[in-house]
Amino acid sequence: MAIQIDEITPNIGAEVKGIDLANLDDKTFCEIETAFAKHHVLVFRDQLLSRDQHKAFGRRFGDMHIHPSKRNGLSDQADKELFIIDVQPDAKQANGEAWHADVTCEEIPPLASLLYVTKVPENGGGDTMFTNMCEAYNELSQAMKDFLLDKTAFHDGEIDLANYGVRLRVGQSYPQSSHPVIIKHPVTGKAILYVNKSFTSHIEQLKKWESDAVLTGLYDFIESNLRTQCRVKWTTNTLVMWDNRSVQHQAIRDYVGYARYGERVSIVPKEKPIAYFQG
Repeated sequence: MAIQIDEITPNIGAEVKGIDLANLDDKTFCEIETAFAKHHVLVFRDQLLSRDQHKAFGRRFGDMHIHPSKRNGLSDQADKELFIIDVQPDAKQANGEAWHADVTCEEIPPLASLLYVTKVPENGGGDTMFTNMCEAYNELSQAMKDFLLDKTAFHDGEIDLANYGVRLRVGQSYPQSSHPVIIKHPVTGKAILYVNKSFTSHIEQLKKWESDAVLTGLYDFIESNLRTQCRVKWTTNTLVMWDNRSVQHQAIRDYVGYARYGERVSIVPKEKPIAYFQG
């Protein structure tokens, strides 16, 4: 295959062309892996994939992640390896409207997510924003880097559930985990700012008001920093994969009254996030 990689922005995102994800040879897959480490977000358009082919591409990166909602009975979707995004025209809210990384409340969060969208809103909405958390770390002052380097943060899945009005019933549980605030990317070795509004509860070494002040400032910085962001416009039969370790994303809900459908698989790594200073 003649692979073509076109950057979306200098800091994050690339469109990959000349690819049929249902029929990849090893050489082409290696090129995709290299591009993924460099660009963090890859866009593959005009892909005709069955569910098995979608999963098969994901499995080339590792084992499938099972979403905690499937493990504890909060979701009745039959296929445990799929996270289905089925937004109806009359839906009151949709998945991922806040900036976040996927289920960082897990002890071992996903290394990547691969979303395949087969129905886009007829009004042309439904874009997704992505931001590079390696670059976000790089833009912090040296004093802030030094302050955060040895800190850990508590990630609580019930924060995200509350955003959707979901409360756990007796006997149900949802993951909670502590992770370093600054983690090391296992492939590139780069430092990553690893806190997000949907799951991070507090920085564990600080008083609550101190933690709230620091996290609020970081979230404002993440959301407003256009230098680290790219915007992906979905078209029918597009697969987008993003590095869940080094990227946060936000699904833009500008399509109220219209439908959107996609299916996501996520890949779980072998090890939990490690602190950057340990490397």
